Amino acid sequence: MNQDLRRERDSASFNPELLTHILDGGAERTRRRREIEALVLNDPDFQHEDLNFLSRSQRYEEAIRKSALMVVKLRENGIADPDEIYWFKSCIHRGRPEPLDLHLGMFLPTLLTQATLEQQDRFFMPAWNLEIIGTYAQTEMGHGTHLRGLETTATYDPATQEFILNSPTVTSIKWWPGGLGKTSNHAIVLAQLYTQGQCKGLHAFIVPIRQFGTHEPLPGITVGDIGPKFGYDEMDNGYLKMDNFRIPRENMLMKYAKVEPDGTYVKPVSDKLTYGTMVFIRSHIVGDSARSLSRACTIAIRYSSVRHQSELKPGDPEPQILDYQTQQYKLFPLLATAYAFHFVGAYMKTTYHRITGDINQGDLSELPELHALSAGLKAFTSWTANAGIEECRMACGGHGYSRCSGLPDIYVTFTPSCTYEGENTVMMLQTARFLIKSYTQVSSGKLVSGMVAYLNDLSGQRIQPQQVAARPTTVHINDPASLVEAYKLRASRFVEVAAKNLQAELSHRKSQEDAWNRTSVDLVRASEAHCHYVVVKLFTTQLSEINDAAVHAVMKNLCLLYALYGISKHTGDFLQAGILTDAQVTQVYQRVKELLAAIRPNAVALVDAFDFHDNHLGSVLGRYDGNIYENMFEWAKKSPLNKTEVHEAFHKHLKPMQAKL
Repeated sequence: MNQDLRRERDSASFNPELLTHILDGGAERTRRRREIEALVLNDPDFQHEDLNFLSRSQRYEEAIRKSALMVVKLRENGIADPDEIYWFKSCIHRGRPEPLDLHLGMFLPTLLTQATLEQQDRFFMPAWNLEIIGTYAQTEMGHGTHLRGLETTATYDPATQEFILNSPTVTSIKWWPGGLGKTSNHAIVLAQLYTQGQCKGLHAFIVPIRQFGTHEPLPGITVGDIGPKFGYDEMDNGYLKMDNFRIPRENMLMKYAKVEPDGTYVKPVSDKLTYGTMVFIRSHIVGDSARSLSRACTIAIRYSSVRHQSELKPGDPEPQILDYQTQQYKLFPLLATAYAFHFVGAYMKTTYHRITGDINQGDLSELPELHALSAGLKAFTSWTANAGIEECRMACGGHGYSRCSGLPDIYVTFTPSCTYEGENTVMMLQTARFLIKSYTQVSSGKLVSGMVAYLNDLSGQRIQPQQVAARPTTVHINDPASLVEAYKLRASRFVEVAAKNLQAELSHRKSQEDAWNRTSVDLVRASEAHCHYVVVKLFTTQLSEINDAAVHAVMKNLCLLYALYGISKHTGDFLQAGILTDAQVTQVYQRVKELLAAIRPNAVALVDAFDFHDNHLGSVLGRYDGNIYENMFEWAKKSPLNKTEVHEAFHKHLKPMQAKL
């Protein structure tokens, strides 16, 4: 064990194990998670050489090998709980994507939520047993987030009781679905439904794409891999072109909308019921933002404790770089953010399950807010985590750029979440639509509930923005609950400003769409302010549930740092709205620096509490034992370029050139 890390751990003011229990949702869940991880770590079948040294084709094959084994071993070990499957899978693939991700994460859940019982009987067990391997084909080359623009068609033919699936243009080719290129033999395809000469909008269809047994593409199907990407080397993101490909009528997912044998269309109770899979994945991305940022913080903070550089005082030994206030200012707000996002992710997960239960009982009242919240928080957390992971990499200096640090891998694996499952700016505008609708309700005298209840404090259209700004409020900067109020006022003001600007644009122009576009920067700011408020609120709420005094004290410091750092980065908002005074802003800056010093002794213990095994972390710089330099040298020696002392390129190119000159 590195002496610096040992000293850091010995001087912590709290027991990290207790915090791990809070993050896992209880001591029993921590025990069970570690038990499942041990099954993987102690299994020789899951050991492999460093993936950084493999080609893309080798990485894909290795991922398939482990995924196939994973399915078998899940059954052997009787692991069926979704959380336990997730732990097992994450440990095997070490946080990287794998070709069965969409089968497990979207194909199976969509069958459960959108297929009829008869369809589940037909498709679910074969899919559960991986005779059917599925993906979810929504995105096309020409359209992603704008679903109404998708061009793939499914035209019903009552004579044969079949749907004819077609990719009419080059832009309509399905493009990007994970596992589509080489792995899947079925896809849930989103297509514009045409029946009785009318387009009924987007619906989902189960489409076989490869032959059972031979795995060859079926006639009328063109399918393949889209080529190398920024990351995701293990994943065969694919393309799918369908040429008048016929499927039985019963392959349309018909739990909600139906097409009768004669072609009559039966519409669903609510067009929002099919949002289930989307909302589920977006909620999951919030948790993923927390996990990815936590991994990056763990690496950067451990490395900063082991790395010594420069001099604070001439003649003194070189200090740990974590002792520099500037390094703390880079890393500790990100550490606070990782914890904040963890609690938000847990909230989203429980809210999703609760509201899904309500929907199954026929209560759709909370669905609009869930949809808006999952869209906004998906964008807010992924944008922040994405920038934070890169900040952690740069905080590790030159060594952070090496793949041995693990940070480039975390970044390229996480960054697509800013664009998949809904491009983030579009997600923010979806949240804004809900905020404006809620504001309009309040203006007409109705009350709103849930996370937008703060809009009820606005007493209708009488209040002008400058009057809102003058509302008296005393913010106590050491009280998290008071900071929640400050963020609430900021969100309230931004929603109101956006709504009034939208109204002003509408009065100048006739078109709703034009007015919306001309106000969209304000609308995104309103959504960001709303999401920021929600995160501060949920982090603060979590504090009241922490019983251990020492853990509570350190988490309160993190919560304060998260809230105050956010204010320090948006001081103009709080000043302009009259929420804080100049003097208070000065206090905020000072308090942030004090909190950095307060958190410093516990920094290593706080990342230890995330409880990432070295295998999962995949980082030489972030090793638990801190022995980075000797291991960095060992890692470098394994580079394929070092297999021979003299590379063949010397004899082929350099030596002939030297002979000529």
